Amino acid sequence: MATVTAIGARRGAGAPTVAQSVDRFLASPTVTGSANTRRAYTSTLEKVAAAVGGDRALAEVTGQQLADALTDLWGGAAESTWNRNRAVVTSWLTWCADSGWACPELPRTVKRRREKRAETRAVDWHTIDRLCSRRDVPLRDKCLFRMLYETSSRASAVLQLNVEDLDLRNRSATIRQKGGHQIQVAWGDGTAAILGRLVAGRTSGPVFLTDLPAGPQRAAAAKSRDIDETGRTRLSYGRARALIERYTGGEITLHQLRHSSLTHLAEAGVGTTTLMAKSGHANLRSLQRYARPSFAAVQAATELLADPPTRKRRT
Repeated sequence: MATVTAIGARRGAGAPTVAQSVDRFLASPTVTGSANTRRAYTSTLEKVAAAVGGDRALAEVTGQQLADALTDLWGGAAESTWNRNRAVVTSWLTWCADSGWACPELPRTVKRRREKRAETRAVDWHTIDRLCSRRDVPLRDKCLFRMLYETSSRASAVLQLNVEDLDLRNRSATIRQKGGHQIQVAWGDGTAAILGRLVAGRTSGPVFLTDLPAGPQRAAAAKSRDIDETGRTRLSYGRARALIERYTGGEITLHQLRHSSLTHLAEAGVGTTTLMAKSGHANLRSLQRYARPSFAAVQAATELLADPPTRKRRT
């Protein structure tokens, strides 16, 4: 008897259920490079799996059913939210196909939505400097905020740094970017002046630690890389986000430190090639969302037209 393959499905080996394919994808190197990435992917795919039926064979699910699930879940959300969740589903399906499994494809009608171009969210340099100089901000938090700004890096990547990853002499470290890619980052005088004090006497363990030792259950669950010899664990992204919101009244976020850094460098005339190398962006379009000079910088550039370069006269 002939086998019928659902429209929009690829032929391949194995017959995992939707839930099984999701679990294996989330355990793959594509996702496990960043705890925050895994958390976001897990949230999206668990909702999609519940919508189409986690116990169903992946090969039995059609692309239209996935499209309907995406629309029901995020059809009315902001463009960026739709694009983010659509991208997660696409990554999952691509990985499943590469694994040789029969799986659906999203219809071509499920397109990426054009996002509105937001105004710059860069924070003035003096505001960031004051935050990192306040007496009520502990050394650990000052160092984190300085490093985020001076390296132009994602908070999730910087929080994963361990003491043994640091090259204090050369003011650099290798971090793991979103997607598992590694890049070398560099910091300046502000971070260098306090980073040595933060890690003094330590040779291993997370750079940024919690204030108190973890309880027995949390300590037992923590990976060896995420706990210090004192019993303190790695500072989480959620805790770091709550701290900067408390210090600034919610006016500055962790992500704005990275955004501001790239904007300020662009305003200073740093070329896009160097900006991409510093920030780890894979393409220019992604970088342009961040490195957008403010209107004040545009006005300053306009003033240059009042005194154009002297031209040589022909004789």
